[in-house]
Amino acid sequence: MPPPDTQHPQAVPQATVAPVAEQEEFVMPSGNIGCIYTPAGGTPTYQPADGGPELACDIIAPRYVRATLGRAGAATINREVGDPSCCSAGPILEYGVTWQGGPFSCISERTGLSCRRDDGHAFVLSRGRISAN
Repeated sequence: MPPPDTQHPQAVPQATVAPVAEQEEFVMPSGNIGCIYTPAGGTPTYQPADGGPELACDIIAPRYVRATLGRAGAATINREVGDPSCCSAGPILEYGVTWQGGPFSCISERTGLSCRRDDGHAFVLSRGRISAN
């Protein structure tokens, strides 16, 4: 058998598989607030309008509201949600715990949920306060 040709190695075909983007969900221990994180590029069934990433959190009471942070710009508050679907059974984001995904982080507290994007835009959802910037 001849020695391997080190001057002209044969190209070996490389199989590349694009990672499948998956959403992450979490709910507050009260069951009143639930969030869905969608990574950049979306999923096979949902693509954020700006391409993502996107964090959308719903609060059920005292009134159903959805707060959303997209890739850029201020957080938005939607008080006329056409597809109320909150909240999944878990996983639960215990009080005092911080969740992080992409450029977003959320802090779960007994008084509510505070979420922010790395650039400082944020929203707060609680029974007593709903705000966004």
